[in-house]
Amino acid sequence: MKIIAIILARGNSKGILNKNIINFCGKPLIAWTIEHCIKGGLNDVYVSSDSNKILSISSSYGAQTIKRPSNLSNDKATSESGLKHALKIIEKKIGTVDWVVTPQVTSPIRSPKDIKSVVQLCESGGFDSLFSVIRIEDHFIWKQDSIGNLNSLNYDFRNRKRRQEIEDKYLENGSLYVFRPYVLRKENNRLGGVISIYEMEKHKMFQIDNQEDLELCTVIMKGYGYC
Repeated sequence: MKIIAIILARGNSKGILNKNIINFCGKPLIAWTIEHCIKGGLNDVYVSSDSNKILSISSSYGAQTIKRPSNLSNDKATSESGLKHALKIIEKKIGTVDWVVTPQVTSPIRSPKDIKSVVQLCESGGFDSLFSVIRIEDHFIWKQDSIGNLNSLNYDFRNRKRRQEIEDKYLENGSLYVFRPYVLRKENNRLGGVISIYEMEKHKMFQIDNQEDLELCTVIMKGYGYC
């Protein structure tokens, strides 16, 4: 069974300049995701980027590199277009791929164990695509309408259930996605067919989009001994 990793990393970033290669706990941010994949048992780890600097850094940490064209790297380009471009190049090089693991660079709070776990799930079969989640409990969402009235969305505040009666809910945390290539090509989406989930610990829900996130994730990484 041929399982590969494709890591997408554009050169442009809005919230933090050069976000994908910013120093994070002593390494370029992208280095953490590359190392998770390699230490998690994936031999074929590819980074797709329009930035030569990102590709050079990625190569130094053991990834193979794919130069992504600018029209697939602008603000209107989807992740799916980048994945399809990379997969086409990879399969020309190594032949048919059975599974693609695509971890997000800006979700560095994970470990090689998470990669190993999703690889084992792929080998066991039973689904066509998968995304990582955290379980949420007592998570009540409200929305304010145009005239300022508040409405509860995912529960009825007039009939509040006991904690033991609340159904399990899951939050897509963006850390990991896994799919069979045919799903991407048929659905133009990383998720399709029989969809499954991989549950992660709550502290692995945070992503880096701005300076505050960077500082918070640094504290979590150090607090849990990941760095």
